[in-house]
Amino acid sequence: MVTFILYPVYGIIKNKKNQPAGDIMPDSIKNIKAKNKLGLIFFPAFDWAISPTHPEREERLLYTRDQVFEEGLMDIDGIKEFNPGIAEEKDVQKVHICVPEVKKVTTPSHLISAGGAIKAAGLVLNKEVDKAFAIVRPPGHHAFRVVHGARGFCNINNEAIMVEAIRSKYPDLKIAFVDTDAHHADGTQEIFYHDPHVLHISLHQNGRTLFPGSGFTNEVGGPGAYARTLNIPLPPYTTDEGLHYVLDNLVLPVLEDFKPDLIINAAGQDNHYSDPLTNMKISARGYAELNARLNPDIAILQGGYSIESALPYINVGLILAMAGLDYSNVREPDFDSRNLTQDPVITDNIKNTVAVLREIWENRNNQAPVPDTGEFTIKNNFYEREKHIFYDTDGINELQRERVKACPDCPGYIIIDSRAEKGFRNTRIKAISIPLKACKNCHEEAHLKFEEAKKEAGNKYDYLYLQDVKGEEFVTYPSP
Repeated sequence: MVTFILYPVYGIIKNKKNQPAGDIMPDSIKNIKAKNKLGLIFFPAFDWAISPTHPEREERLLYTRDQVFEEGLMDIDGIKEFNPGIAEEKDVQKVHICVPEVKKVTTPSHLISAGGAIKAAGLVLNKEVDKAFAIVRPPGHHAFRVVHGARGFCNINNEAIMVEAIRSKYPDLKIAFVDTDAHHADGTQEIFYHDPHVLHISLHQNGRTLFPGSGFTNEVGGPGAYARTLNIPLPPYTTDEGLHYVLDNLVLPVLEDFKPDLIINAAGQDNHYSDPLTNMKISARGYAELNARLNPDIAILQGGYSIESALPYINVGLILAMAGLDYSNVREPDFDSRNLTQDPVITDNIKNTVAVLREIWENRNNQAPVPDTGEFTIKNNFYEREKHIFYDTDGINELQRERVKACPDCPGYIIIDSRAEKGFRNTRIKAISIPLKACKNCHEEAHLKFEEAKKEAGNKYDYLYLQDVKGEEFVTYPSP
């Protein structure tokens, strides 16, 4: 097998004698066959950016695309590029309550990014490929169920939209997320917090030191989905060593117990040592090794803002790992292992965190009906909590009251009261959300609650929403 040493974006492949590959490159590439058939979906979103100089801009993927093609990876037998699809409005409505409506909080780029994720899942589930990697933007994992605007650079949650699209066709699949973005995947967590059929694991820089300020070990899922959420807050300056310790001693054992039908890597790349927004020390090779050992079916790009120094190398490493090819010589031009040694104090901190989470997981079936996490209270047969949500990108403050029906037969329907404030403008909405696995009684009761809520429309609320995922019915009242 040819061994690759990657150089800057204008990169060339060099052989083991460190000589430019020159004319031998095409023949060398043609002789490589991927062990896993891998589908790649690129979508740089040329016409979307928060601002021309914002970290979340189109150059994030242009350098990656150049690197992938210049290194000849697309000439490897078994690696194939596919065009993204376009998510439909109903795909978004299965996940989000967009205020006032989907088209007011999305652009075509958001719908194509979500469509790229859906396409990746379809390729795998239809057995066109063994694995798929959606290298798309805008990202999505900070978008909650209710969407008043953009937060964490995210308007809609592309990976959550993908999961609900999957479950429309395969409703009984057990799905596991492993999110490796440096920022806590708070949006994806919130969307599936009450769903026992989705396991969500997030490895991220400790929220006490980084946006969004959440993702602690006591956030373990709703009362009906206890331990289906696991958060691993990592200390700043965690290295490959710490990341792989968590993988080996927590993530892989939990996945072995859960036995998911589908593993999704939300492949954020801002844990890299050169990222300008974070304080972690993960290398491109460390990312590739994690992906190879995790062995996900699907990967979806999320964050990562070291546009030239990290993303091209991380993504090439991930592509090689997912294709089952050698990634051992993937390295950044400035890579120096001496700068990536982990402090023993950090190692001890990570080991303690893993021990806490292992205990939570191992005792997941021994909990009281309402686990004593301090997050929920129970009143009139509903679990209740309040959430304060800040939309850092759009400057919106939201106060949300969430009530979940305590049902022994299903995850229960959700009633949401939300008030969003931006400047002198306030928007108040009420939403009834019915999950895919709702029982007959909850399904009928939720519809009655929606009809009752219409009596309050106009006086108390600007809009009412029915999000019936089970019946695929989505109503906004009054129509915007």
